[in-house]
Amino acid sequence: MSTLEKQRRVILKISGECFCPLKERGIAMDSVMHLAEQVAEVAKRGVQIAIVMGGGNILRGGQFKAANASIQESTAHYMGMLATVINGLALQDAIELVGQPTRLMTAFAMDVVAEPYIRRRAVRHLEKGRIILLAGGTGSPFVTTDTAAAQRALELGADVLLKATKVDGVYSDDPEKNPQAILYPKLTYKKVRQQNLRIMDQESIAKCGEHNMPIMIFNFRTEGNLKRALLGERVGTFITK
Repeated sequence: MSTLEKQRRVILKISGECFCPLKERGIAMDSVMHLAEQVAEVAKRGVQIAIVMGGGNILRGGQFKAANASIQESTAHYMGMLATVINGLALQDAIELVGQPTRLMTAFAMDVVAEPYIRRRAVRHLEKGRIILLAGGTGSPFVTTDTAAAQRALELGADVLLKATKVDGVYSDDPEKNPQAILYPKLTYKKVRQQNLRIMDQESIAKCGEHNMPIMIFNFRTEGNLKRALLGERVGTFITK
């Protein structure tokens, strides 16, 4: 059942995997355009959408931790943050190509290509019907984009944090390794932390739990799921108090 009248503002956390076909790297514009079309269609119906992007399709900061000691771990994390900006630029052009205005905002200064993230300005963009693309994580190393999404959801007064993943929701175990794993349609923040269910990092779960920010985890590769989730339907796993 849709809850469009109540769900007016959402934070959508997308991983770098959304920017390319399964098991590939880089940016595939077919994948980006498919994402852009779905998001723009929902925004035109009045839902305010802010998107936090990962950058793993280009580079993950953690990949240098053991592989190349000549690059400091903090430097590697900054490199990963820059990858999210590249994704943001691609998605911005794709969304605007299908007729929806956007603003790309970064957590650190990149004035030539994006606006700095300022909470009040971001809220105003949402109120004007612009999709905002939030790149650069929190602007600090050693912080995941999941935590950045939780932070922005709280700052911007979102109704829900949506996380688009490659699995159908939160399972009791890794479904790729254990076919007997159980899919949970609903969970509490406490149970996620107690069972150490690794669908998001613990800091992001703790932030949302402390402030009662609902989280919905769903499979973006299932056709129609992204649109349904943005419109307020229950898909995947819903996490609340």
